[in-house]
Amino acid sequence: MLTINVGVLLAVIVLLRLRLRTEARSRNDEKLSVIIVFALGVVIAPTPLGEGISDFLDQLASGITDSSR
Repeated sequence: MLTINVGVLLAVIVLLRLRLRTEARSRNDEKLSVIIVFALGVVIAPTPLGEGISDFLDQLASGITDSSR
């Protein structure tokens, strides 16, 4: 079974989005980038909020996986 670390996935998304040219971005695209970077910071940060979000995402992912079986 393949597992994906949420922090690594968000880091890859951030790197791919940063490679886009700045001139081609709309306001909504920039807002989405900010939200993704903020989520990455929360997931990586060793705070109770980051751990709570990580636990929630783990439960959500396992619930989706269990429902597909």
